[in-house]
Amino acid sequence: MKSQFTSQDVEILSKETLFQGFFKMVKYRFRHKLFKGGWSDPVERELFVRGHAVAMLPYDAVRDEVILIEQVRVGTLEQESPWQIEIVAGIIDTDESPEEVARRESLEEAGVEAGELIKVTSYYPSAGGCSEKLDVYVGQVDASNAGGIHGLDYENEDIRVQVVSREEAYNLVLDGKIENGASIIALQWLELNYKDLQSRWQK
Repeated sequence: MKSQFTSQDVEILSKETLFQGFFKMVKYRFRHKLFKGGWSDPVERELFVRGHAVAMLPYDAVRDEVILIEQVRVGTLEQESPWQIEIVAGIIDTDESPEEVARRESLEEAGVEAGELIKVTSYYPSAGGCSEKLDVYVGQVDASNAGGIHGLDYENEDIRVQVVSREEAYNLVLDGKIENGASIIALQWLELNYKDLQSRWQK
C-alpha cells in the first residue's frame, strides 16, 4: 500500500519557533490536499523537534542473552516508577551514520562493543506531534562480562546494565514491564528471528 500523496501535496503557510532549549518546539500552519479532492482549511500544529535517532538491542547469540539498560526518564517522572528498562539508544546529532551511533552508544551506555548490526526497521514513534525517526538494530555482542553502571557524566547519565536471557527479556515485554516502543519492537523481532541469528553468529 502506497500513499497517493507526497510532500508536493502540502503547502506550508508559516513556521514559527516557539521554544529552543534542550529540545525545540515549532508551530506550523499548513494546508494539504484531501482524499475527496480539493484542499483542507489551514491547519495549525505544534511540533516537538527531535530529529533522527538510533536504538540497538545487544544480543549474545552464543549465550542466548540480551543486554538491557535501566535509567530515569523525564517522560515518566510522575508515573509509578520513572526508571525505564530499555535498549541502547542515542540521537544522531553529528555527521555519524546510524550504525556508528549504535556502536558508540553501545560502548557508552552498556560498556560492550557491537559486532555485526542487523537492521530491524525504521519508524516514527509519534508522528502526530514529534519529528523523531528511529532506526532499530540488533547488534552482535559478547555479554559474558557485561554489567555495572555506565553513561556519560557530562550528560548526567546514570545507567544500570543488566544481562538477561532472551526468554526472560521477552517475558518482560509480555508482562508489560518494558514500555519503550523501540525495545518492544526489537525484542519481538528477536523472538521471531533468534534462530537465524544463532546460526549466523555462533560460527
